[in-house]
Amino acid sequence: MVDGKMCVGVVKDEMMCRIGEDAQAAALERSGCREMDFAGKPMKGYVYVSDEGMRSPVDFNYWIGLCLKHNPEAEAAKKKK
Repeated sequence: MVDGKMCVGVVKDEMMCRIGEDAQAAALERSGCREMDFAGKPMKGYVYVSDEGMRSPVDFNYWIGLCLKHNPEAEAAKKKK
């Protein structure tokens, strides 16, 4: 969480990245990246990155930077009452 919004995390053995819809198409072309799905439904603006996609510090920093770049534009989840 960054500024109260989902940004990046780990799901099983993959990194979950919230990068926004504008960056998603280009990100999916990178090695080790795939569309995030939740219960069989694609999640727009989110991707999973396997260890193949973040082996080097440069690759890992690319993903973290992409998440942090999108964070100010991202909407926070609605708080439950």
